[in-house]
Amino acid sequence: MSATRSTIMLAMLVIALGIAWLLNTLGVIPGVNWLWTGGLGVIGILVLLANGVNKFTFVIGLFLLASSVFSVLRQTGRLAEDIEMPVLFIIFGVLLLLSLLLPLATPEFLREEQRDEKK
Repeated sequence: MSATRSTIMLAMLVIALGIAWLLNTLGVIPGVNWLWTGGLGVIGILVLLANGVNKFTFVIGLFLLASSVFSVLRQTGRLAEDIEMPVLFIIFGVLLLLSLLLPLATPEFLREEQRDEKK
């Protein structure tokens, strides 16, 4: 990753955390921990942006984004915690299945051919 790209991502992270802090201070949708939910979402986006979309980042990035949305829904009383966790579990499984079925690149650390050659 180039220095410019990493600096841009750092700036985006700082901006997102500042927005979350401001939303929390202003009491926008009171009772939501914006630092936590914003952090989940931003990290999900950064995973996708930093490494591109591949089988690993597809699952992890989208799962973190879904977790962020579900966290807001739970904290605002629109989703019960006992529903949130099983649905997130299902979403994780669906993302895993989609990563296998879609023509996404396999990251280097998951490629079996390279592991076999190193032995």
